[in-house]
Amino acid sequence: MCQYCSPDNPMSHHDYVFNPEKGRREFILDSMAAAGGLAAAMGGMSMSSQAMAADKPFDEVVKIGYLPITDASPLLVAHGMGFFEEEGLKVEKPTLIRGWSPLIEGFAAHKFNLVHFLKPIPVWMRYNNNFPVTITGWAHTNGSGLVVGKHTGVDKFEDLGGKQIAVPYWYSMHNIVLQMALKNAGLEPVIQDQTDKLKPNQVNLQIMPPPDMPPALAAKKIDAYIVAEPFNAFGEMKAGAKMLRFTGDIWKNHPCCVVCMHDEHVQQQQEWSQKVMNAVVRGSVYAQENKEEVAKMLSREGKRYLPMPAKAVIKAMTDYNPASYQNPDAIKHEDWDVGRIDFNPYPYPSATKFIVDQLKETLVTGDTTFLQNLDTDFVTKDLVNYDYVKNAMDKFGVWDKVKGVDPANPTVRQEVFEL
Repeated sequence: MCQYCSPDNPMSHHDYVFNPEKGRREFILDSMAAAGGLAAAMGGMSMSSQAMAADKPFDEVVKIGYLPITDASPLLVAHGMGFFEEEGLKVEKPTLIRGWSPLIEGFAAHKFNLVHFLKPIPVWMRYNNNFPVTITGWAHTNGSGLVVGKHTGVDKFEDLGGKQIAVPYWYSMHNIVLQMALKNAGLEPVIQDQTDKLKPNQVNLQIMPPPDMPPALAAKKIDAYIVAEPFNAFGEMKAGAKMLRFTGDIWKNHPCCVVCMHDEHVQQQQEWSQKVMNAVVRGSVYAQENKEEVAKMLSREGKRYLPMPAKAVIKAMTDYNPASYQNPDAIKHEDWDVGRIDFNPYPYPSATKFIVDQLKETLVTGDTTFLQNLDTDFVTKDLVNYDYVKNAMDKFGVWDKVKGVDPANPTVRQEVFEL
């Protein structure tokens, strides 16, 4: 009997389609990221990749790299619905990548020219590694949560003392929001060996690729994880997880993953970049207006972009019923009018500023000197291109079709963060 069919593990390997054992290469990459070594590797890679790009003619084919999470929906919907072709673009079938480190490496090596990254990742890439990456839009808003194992008896943040929690990446919205919530509950986030004894008020954090989180929780190797969908929904259905809090109920309409492109394309291939963002914006709006249909399309019963059953993806995109999440009380702000996941592609500067400011106070591994010297106002202007996404939203008249927009001033908003 395999470990995922054991009596002590409620998950079935027939439902969980990923191989839980990392390949040697992915293990090395994730270990490097955890130790800060990937930063050094990227330092050299950025220069070589720029030189290679300069020597080669522009390849107009859209090459998408993505993780199997609902964050990638606008890119996948744009591909599945033929929106890139309708813009006159050639596009390859999107490439599924299991972890953030190999996706970063693939983008840095120019294997991909259109990706989604956790929003703090391009901050780290551009200002710690001098890699020319540009944010051209948001992939989604909300769409994440903190789930705990039923074996833990945890019903509130204060109960997390002495627990082991997995995060998808140090440079993630998840790590920022989690640590803010833990500190608010009087707890101390730490990063140490899992075998080291924790003080009652300490919570140990570790990096774990999203696909590995549900089986790790089911096997009681961790006590909780915070991640993007559909791994929270899948954890609820198959891994003995319960939702402690939706992140969109803490930070209203927050960004998580962002759409990223190479600087040279954004700056030099303006017509191509605009067409790419036209398709992405159409994909985003379609996902917002047709969540259940899109969930089925993405699932393994549909176009198989996500190797998850449709039931799990539908739950991940539509199940936000306060009555179902009262114990624990995972939805405290019903009046916010947010969904479990929403899609607004406009990258508000106020959110970028909030993330950069909070990153400076967030525990991560590696050298964070670069963060302390960052001028957040400069980052909002330097890291993000607002023109292509705004042009597309104006062209298609879709400002009123997405969440969190002030019709009188659609490109400006105030951040709402309430624990």
